[in-house]
Amino acid sequence: MSGTVPDIRLHCAQNPSDPPSITMGPRKPADDEYIDVDDSYDANQDEDTGKAGYSWEEEYKRSWDVLQEDSEGRLSSAVAHLQQQRKRRRLLKDTAIIQRGIIRHLFLIIDLSEAMNEKDLRPSRVELTLNYAQQFVIEYFDQNPISQLGIIVTRDGIAEKLTELSGNPTDHIKALKTKKNTETSGEPSLQNALQLARAGMMGVPTHGSKEILLIFGALTTCDPNDVHDTIDLLQKEMVRVNVVGLAAEVQICRALSKATKGSYGVILNEAHYKDLLFEAVPPPAVAPNKNTSNLVTMGFPRRQTEEHATFCVCHSKLTTGGYICPRCRSKVCDIPSDCDVCGLTLVSSPHLARSYHHLFPVDNFDEIRNSTRSSNCFSCIIPLDKTEGNSQVHFQCPKCKQAFCVDCDIFIHEVLHNCPGCWSTNSQKKTPL
Repeated sequence: MSGTVPDIRLHCAQNPSDPPSITMGPRKPADDEYIDVDDSYDANQDEDTGKAGYSWEEEYKRSWDVLQEDSEGRLSSAVAHLQQQRKRRRLLKDTAIIQRGIIRHLFLIIDLSEAMNEKDLRPSRVELTLNYAQQFVIEYFDQNPISQLGIIVTRDGIAEKLTELSGNPTDHIKALKTKKNTETSGEPSLQNALQLARAGMMGVPTHGSKEILLIFGALTTCDPNDVHDTIDLLQKEMVRVNVVGLAAEVQICRALSKATKGSYGVILNEAHYKDLLFEAVPPPAVAPNKNTSNLVTMGFPRRQTEEHATFCVCHSKLTTGGYICPRCRSKVCDIPSDCDVCGLTLVSSPHLARSYHHLFPVDNFDEIRNSTRSSNCFSCIIPLDKTEGNSQVHFQCPKCKQAFCVDCDIFIHEVLHNCPGCWSTNSQKKTPL
């Protein structure tokens, strides 16, 4: 029997008196093929909530009406325009200049209970989670080069630390690819995982932020004691906990994120899962009551290669190369890290420069529609009327007023973090006549 495998989902109505409804349809496309169509109804419908009827009495929504054919009867332009809107959705964020903690210490907690074997996410919850976790590690260190990360898994009612807090993404990805570390069994233990993460951040300096990112797929937790006591300790020590739920909203996860001033979201599909997970990549704002340091002592070591192997202070292994601490002359394997002997924060100047863009982000570009002026993209020099998607749309920097295509707009905000038009204008002003 050929055809797509039906996907049956149970949707609970918002009103407790309403019965749940079952929808049946084909499975969702892959993450790179997913198109988010805005089928929201008119805002005036809910002006009088008292007159609202049952959910099954409402008129059904025809989301496919958003796709309109062009003059040649094709849908390619409409689909490309929807894909552009989805790409730019992550860019439309708050660009206000606020104080952020760019020296971060984050523990990624992954649920490896039996609930992660469900097939509601393709190919399965655990396989998709491990794939996204590897992508998250790479993106996290790309955007936060002077931060540190550790990985904890929970299964069989216990928690296990796969990697310690470190700034080397290779170790974390290697641990996630090890099959023995990713086997699922039993029930998760939320309290044990939080306690293990809390103990691993006991030595974090005051100028560094403490964060926990929890991927939770089960609906229950097997804890040895009262988990609310652990939540109170995390709140007292100012540890921010962000939770990504894979099944349904769990009350204890909601209380955990609310008490620690974190975020909590339940995924809808594969693409929404990735969006919620990657929301933890940018550094959060510093809490107003946090004791911040005006000056932080850092060391900038140089890598040296030795003729004879010597012990490093981080792993107690014989190595022929490493970074020499400028204060105590101890050798560490990787940076950024903290010297285990004198406690000095060891970074490199390129790492520090790459963290600068979080403090002064690029402003969101203005969307210009139906512009009569024919011009080229300032960055890639491609004519704006020949770009994919809607030919009447381009984006303009609010400061330098230069026009950019959608691909350059995304590249500037996600990779370059500097406007080429503003930089060229500043360089022209500095050039003597």
